[in-house]
Amino acid sequence: MSNVYAYVRVSTLHQNEDRQMIAMSQVQVPEQNIYVEKQSGKDFKRPMYQKLLKKLKPNDVLYIKSIDRLGRNYEEILAQWRILTKQKDVDIVVLDMPLLDTRKGKDLLGTLIADLVLSLLSYVSENERCAIRQRQKEGIEAAKLKGVRFGRPPKIFPENFGQIYSLWLEKEIDAQEAANLCNFSRTTFYRKIKAVSDEV
Repeated sequence: MSNVYAYVRVSTLHQNEDRQMIAMSQVQVPEQNIYVEKQSGKDFKRPMYQKLLKKLKPNDVLYIKSIDRLGRNYEEILAQWRILTKQKDVDIVVLDMPLLDTRKGKDLLGTLIADLVLSLLSYVSENERCAIRQRQKEGIEAAKLKGVRFGRPPKIFPENFGQIYSLWLEKEIDAQEAANLCNFSRTTFYRKIKAVSDEV
């Protein structure tokens, strides 16, 4: 007998999965069969997804609200789609995209349509990612030309750094005290004294 499951994912602990949960209750997925993950979709090394994958059996149905809830990387989504539909023989229903419902058209044409839609999504998504990266790069270059600086401003040496450094060298104060006097973290203090010693 086949079972019905759902996979619900939000990217961070602070995001809310209610919208997806409501959608799953509307298609009558039993609450105990809803696998909820609060983790980035950058890859499929996610505990709840892996647990669900082990649970799925042939002819089970897996509901997802939208394809990006499955993951963010479309090449990996394509690979997982094949694992689920071809190796596991599971049906997938993407609620926001009726064309991605493998219960419909079990023949070659139905499978071909789902695969084509996924491939098209993959292509569009990859192009969009490239366009975003290109726009970011151009924006950063334009900002740099205007004199905008990126990253944290460098920590400035206090005027009495030489005195503090000498006290530390002579072991009159420890590294934490020296860092506090400089208004640095201990790591920054060590980095600064290394830079000073490299210049000497």
